[in-house]
Amino acid sequence: MLLVEPEVAEERHGEIIDRIKDIVEKGEGTWGQVEPWGKRRLAYEIRHQTEAFYFVITFEASAEALAETQRVLAITDGVMRFMAVNRVAGSSPAKPEGSAHPPVEATA
Repeated sequence: MLLVEPEVAEERHGEIIDRIKDIVEKGEGTWGQVEPWGKRRLAYEIRHQTEAFYFVITFEASAEALAETQRVLAITDGVMRFMAVNRVAGSSPAKPEGSAHPPVEATA
């Protein structure tokens, strides 16, 4: 998950994502997909910002490539927050509210 500051130009979004992709591929990882969730309201203010552009990025990488990705994102201007999550094989990333997929109903 990647959060980019709201005033950052869309061209810069692509540059940030391309940089992540280069690191993953140079580390012999496999690039999955980029799912832009668009500009959304934050649950709480971060650095006096109330909105951010959200991206869910899926890839497989070695521990070293992931560490380098995190290091680069931590020092990249325009990146508000990021989080890497180890995904369980066969699962898919969570969809945002209002997505095309209907909610799953629990039965008792």
